[in-house]
Amino acid sequence: MDLESVYEIDLVAGFISGKGFRRVALQFPDELLKDSTRIVSALHEKLRLFNQLHTGSNGDAKDVRLYVMADTTYGNCCVDEVGASHVNTDCVIHYGHTCFSPTSTLPAFFVLGKASLNVPLCAQKLCEYTIKAGKPILVLYGLEYAHAITEIKASVGTQSCFKVEFCYADTMSPVITPSETFCSMNGQPKLSDGQCANSCTTEENNAPYRIGGLTWSLPVGHRIEDYLLFYVGSDDSAFANISMTYNTCEIVRYDATEDLLVNDFSQQKRILKRRYFLIEKAKDASIIGILVGTLGVAGYLHMIHQMKDLITRAGKKAYTFVMGRPNPAKLANFPECDVFIYVSCAQTALLDSKEFLAPVITPFEAMIAFGRCRRRCRRWSFCFSEHHREGSACS
Repeated sequence: MDLESVYEIDLVAGFISGKGFRRVALQFPDELLKDSTRIVSALHEKLRLFNQLHTGSNGDAKDVRLYVMADTTYGNCCVDEVGASHVNTDCVIHYGHTCFSPTSTLPAFFVLGKASLNVPLCAQKLCEYTIKAGKPILVLYGLEYAHAITEIKASVGTQSCFKVEFCYADTMSPVITPSETFCSMNGQPKLSDGQCANSCTTEENNAPYRIGGLTWSLPVGHRIEDYLLFYVGSDDSAFANISMTYNTCEIVRYDATEDLLVNDFSQQKRILKRRYFLIEKAKDASIIGILVGTLGVAGYLHMIHQMKDLITRAGKKAYTFVMGRPNPAKLANFPECDVFIYVSCAQTALLDSKEFLAPVITPFEAMIAFGRCRRRCRRWSFCFSEHHREGSACS
């Protein structure tokens, strides 16, 4: 695929031109930075043509300023609003893998990319496995494979698995604006009053699911536990988020790089057991450090205040730290903290804390450890919005 197709040059230029933005930040992960100069040149040319088409001028007087951003302070998957604010930009164009976390102050446009996929083989593997499973299938995928889902649907329709019920997730709109509610952006249904369903809510309201940029609805009376989850993509943070959130579901993953099915998820089960172990350790803590893992995801300040309140009401002390990406050396400077709570986006929330001197847990796990949720939930939760109300982790 050519550069203009992979990086959606027409769509991005149309978004910038249509909104009248004049200062635009282009955020790249390290692996895509090599293409940044060609993308900037292509965007400048396309914007000039758009301006010439709409105004009749050559566009020189109203050139859009494009700023390339890389080496983000926190995760590459989040929009770097802090970096963009340094040059006073109007919006951010985010390239590459993303968690689709809602922004706080700036509108964002997500360019997901188009990874190569052997569609006929993927459809064949999907049909072969679904016939064995004997369950309805929910097809999820990494966002970089969204461009191929229509072809997969068509290919599956020509094969001998037509009697199996299929449900395909859709991708959310590539545009996020700060005015939009950040409820239901990652994981569970959105209730009719605009609040997010918590991790233990049933699906009786037939509300759509949303997680990591994917959204889908199930037929009335169906539960997600009734489905086999067929995931197309890599074993990355997006897949970890899905497998942890829906850990009671049977999951199989099609590895598009190796062209094979993976259904051994013993590692995910070990991770889940370890998370429960860390929760039990956290219950004995007396001094808790709150690690700020994002300065841009909508709701992060509310979550920090909510954690402070939770810790105080549990009769413990809380300290807040802003240090960029945590590592064992940084946290070793605070040996008085018995446990740390990492407030970050859904896809960077799980830190392997084996090398840390103290456990590092998520806000959801803190709610279980410090009193809001006394029993084990069927699903893990990583989204701020799901903890917005008192006791939202479980009821």
